[in-house]
Amino acid sequence: MTLDSVLNSSHIEGDSRIRHGPALFIDHSHTSDLSVDAVSCVRCLSWPPQAAGWPTRHRNHGWPDSATVDHVVNNGCDVVGVAHRQCRQHEWMGNCQFRLSLSRAEIVLINSWMPVQQIVYHMLRVFMKTERLTDNGVNSEPIAASNYHIKTLMLWTCETKPRSWWTLNLNLIKICAELLRILSVWLTEAQCPHYFINNCNLVDSFCNLEVIASQLMSIDKTWLSTWFVNNYIRKCSELCPGNVSRLFSDVSTTMKLQKAVSAVVDWRLNTALEDKWTLFEFFDIYMPNIISRLHHLTVRSCVWWITELSKVDTYWLIYFIAVAYIVSSNGFIDELIDVLATISGLSISTRRHINQHSSELSLVNATKLMKIVAIKSRGTVQLIEIELSKAYLHRALRCRDSDSDSIYCLANVYLALLYYTTGQYQSAIDHCTLVTRSQDHSQCTSHVQGELLPKFDKDINSVLGLAVFYQHIRRAALNHQQTQHVAVFSTEMFAHYLHNRCLSITQTSSNVELCGLGMYIDNTQLLITDVLALKSVYHKFHYRPVTARNCRQETHNAAEQNTSELVELLQKSAVEHFTTHRQFQARDFGSVARIVTTDYEALYAYKRGDYQRCLLLSTQNVHTLLYAISLTGVFTFPMFIHMFDDDMVSLIALTLIVDPESSRVPVHVVITQLTLSLYLMTKCQLTLRHSVMSLVQTINCIEIAQKRLPANGTLDHLTLKMTKHKIQYAKTMQSLLELS
Repeated sequence: MTLDSVLNSSHIEGDSRIRHGPALFIDHSHTSDLSVDAVSCVRCLSWPPQAAGWPTRHRNHGWPDSATVDHVVNNGCDVVGVAHRQCRQHEWMGNCQFRLSLSRAEIVLINSWMPVQQIVYHMLRVFMKTERLTDNGVNSEPIAASNYHIKTLMLWTCETKPRSWWTLNLNLIKICAELLRILSVWLTEAQCPHYFINNCNLVDSFCNLEVIASQLMSIDKTWLSTWFVNNYIRKCSELCPGNVSRLFSDVSTTMKLQKAVSAVVDWRLNTALEDKWTLFEFFDIYMPNIISRLHHLTVRSCVWWITELSKVDTYWLIYFIAVAYIVSSNGFIDELIDVLATISGLSISTRRHINQHSSELSLVNATKLMKIVAIKSRGTVQLIEIELSKAYLHRALRCRDSDSDSIYCLANVYLALLYYTTGQYQSAIDHCTLVTRSQDHSQCTSHVQGELLPKFDKDINSVLGLAVFYQHIRRAALNHQQTQHVAVFSTEMFAHYLHNRCLSITQTSSNVELCGLGMYIDNTQLLITDVLALKSVYHKFHYRPVTARNCRQETHNAAEQNTSELVELLQKSAVEHFTTHRQFQARDFGSVARIVTTDYEALYAYKRGDYQRCLLLSTQNVHTLLYAISLTGVFTFPMFIHMFDDDMVSLIALTLIVDPESSRVPVHVVITQLTLSLYLMTKCQLTLRHSVMSLVQTINCIEIAQKRLPANGTLDHLTLKMTKHKIQYAKTMQSLLELS
């Protein structure tokens, strides 16, 4: 095995690593050594005129392609608060000078590189940093080269060299040596052309310019190969187990070197999945922490999360949605309606338009969600979207301009339709009544759109089909162009239809008392859909008009919004998303850690009082996890706290009171799946009054878990001790009852 093959297959950086194991046992001591460079910036949505020639310049080798160029230009740029090196000591310019940043463009281009190009870029940066040939920070001594020069060198080379130059007879050391030679020429001539901006030189004339250029010029393949063995691969071997790292104590021959390098590569390939698992577990802790520090989600932050996570992995996007649902259910406020609608795929404007009525905007958002719901089955997410549609309609009715006949009538009809969809027929009747009792509909110009109507109403489906057929026949017979939309209903007439439809469902008598139309037929220009819909409902039942008193029943609660059902749905959907998240974990990392997929489902079942279901799931999970070598955990962040019962909440709070800083340490905010399953199993056994024998078996499992779990799992050990005490107390009480 050659050095090139090692570097090609082993992309390891030796600065810092997360130790193996699940997130609850991660050692974060190394994070204190990391440096952060934060600068203020202003986003510019347009491509800068200084780089106007970059998108259209001639490229001989097709990189970047036109799609990538368009992506770069559409991303715009930034203006950052960083002064030029020569101006940093100036009192005013050092603090107030800004420069153009094209980092967004560079990220897009780097992501389009081939793997060999990305590896070479990484190798060059490690070499320049290790040899202290680049800047180490803002306050360091000025030197000729920086990481930006390496990036610029790579961008120019990717554009000016053909693909075959990188891939034909692949030799990474040879490529790196050639690129360092080009950089030395740039430094010697004091000319480093900016990749995007014409007539911009990135090289400053400092006194050590020729020294660094001379150093780079003297590098050849043999010297560079030796350097990477001693300063890169040997450091990588220090991260390996002792039997691997010891092989580098003697690499005096090519065969010994190949053996040592092969051992490093094999170890890296075998541990790659463990490292990825550690990264994913770390992210599972990181994201809720970030969201909790923001105090609440916003549409803007939600769009950012969804956009960025969609680029990475479905695994993390599902987890984000679960966390967002938990956050939203943990103290629902009106602003969260827009956030939840954004998660559902609705495009919500983050700006308030002065000339756009908020009631109209709410009505538009509601109808967009209703269109989404109309074409989907009735799952939990779809029920959430229905509740969000209701929330937008209630918001529209609360606005000052909602007294407009069109907005008032249409919002109430759509609310009635949504309540009808969810089987809340009395609420649907109440909202229909708010429309039908209005005396004058002449100013109401809105119509009910047929595409928003529930697909399971066969009568409406038939009416819409017949209306379309009628319009087709009429147009063909009279040779007329279509002059009206046939897939709409008059607002007030549809309110009558829906009102009577609900009455036909809620009244058990064969002589259903339906609300009559009276003067509404006389004062309204009926559409063909109105006639067919009303005919269908009157045809089915014997019509006896009700009195005005019955028709205009009390509706004082119709305009009030009840969010309790939405909160319950959010919790249920969060559990479903967490379960899907667990299924992805088990699928991808089942060989690294023992993962059960029903821990959140069991927790939710216990919370709802379904103790038999919780006991079944928890017992299965205990049997699966009791002797597992590596475990994953369930988080107890404040946003998750309402998922636990009072005893667990008290125990978590006690942990935080004793050690307030423990909330920042992952081990203290995580309880293993095994411990949680033992706790839930015990609680269900006690609630369902199981026999002493089954409780004794549970104690045995608890004692096994206490011996196997790491000592630093504070919350685990406290929970197991509390669980054991509960069983012993129950046994004592049962013995006393038997004696008495």
